[in-house]
Amino acid sequence: MNILTGLLKETINLLNAMSPFLLFGFFMAGLLKVFLKEDLVTRHLGTHDFSSIIKASLFGIPLPLCSCGVIPTALGLRKQGASKAAIFSFMISTPTTGVDSILATYALLGGFYAGFRVLATIIVAIIVGLFALLIKDTREKEQDNTKPSDACQDNCHSESSACCHVHEHYGLGSKLWLAFRYGFYDLIKDSGRSILLGIFIGGAIAYFLPSSFVEHYMSNIWLSMLVMMVMGIPMYVCSTGSIAIVAALMMKGLNPGAGFIFLITGPATNAVSFAVIGREFGVRSLILFLASLSLGSLAMGWFFNWAWSYWNINFSVLMQHHHMLGLPVWINYASSVVLVWCIIFGWKK
Repeated sequence: MNILTGLLKETINLLNAMSPFLLFGFFMAGLLKVFLKEDLVTRHLGTHDFSSIIKASLFGIPLPLCSCGVIPTALGLRKQGASKAAIFSFMISTPTTGVDSILATYALLGGFYAGFRVLATIIVAIIVGLFALLIKDTREKEQDNTKPSDACQDNCHSESSACCHVHEHYGLGSKLWLAFRYGFYDLIKDSGRSILLGIFIGGAIAYFLPSSFVEHYMSNIWLSMLVMMVMGIPMYVCSTGSIAIVAALMMKGLNPGAGFIFLITGPATNAVSFAVIGREFGVRSLILFLASLSLGSLAMGWFFNWAWSYWNINFSVLMQHHHMLGLPVWINYASSVVLVWCIIFGWKK
């Protein structure tokens, strides 16, 4: 009984810390989905050069897509003429961050970590895109302006769907409702179970894993970064659910660079994305994609550890100060109830 109580306590603590920021992030994601025109993205990603890489890396940061959800979007961009380099950068920056995950990172790991996560993700996405330039993109652009992509069309069978921008004639109130519905139903339905699983794993790590384990087996910085990279690349873990896992491991002594590597490789890749990249762009491009992602994430992980040490940041002290400035307890609990209810509601549907 004591074990169950302790596990439940740690899990609830993580849930309470993340929930208010997640709810706000989901709503902001809904606003982006409704008000950001899709052709604004495709219009700037068609050239196989450095400018398209920069644009793709920046466009992907706020978008609320996971590593599976980004695949049909990337294929749609490819069909509309986006370059391979731009798509590779987009496939890194988009699933690795998002408004909800950025705010959740701030909630659990602090502002320094959240800011670095955004900046480093952009840099890694640019690195992957630059490597893609090494293999010439010979495919001609295919323009398809007659109708939305199939993936989008499949989800636009009802007027309540916020998938496509077919509601531009709607008023502000209707658009806000679509944003609310997308953020608190569609998006939570897709990622809610992964988020809860990540929070539960984080709670289990916080309760069961002794600090001596990290000290004994993960004390070597390079070894720990390699281990987290090897764990993250084949896994499917959403950018938000992975935060609780990293926060729990860092409380046990894991270095921040290794945690960052897991936060970028876990959400950015999985077995499905490997198959799609290999089929659409070839095995050479897939190998280049994985090699550049690995090198970029290791480089930024090393730099993060250096910066963390240079500014002499103490994670425990940082978290204590961060939580002292946090929200009232009742808001945290109320947000947790609302978030769990939304996940259960979407699950039943």
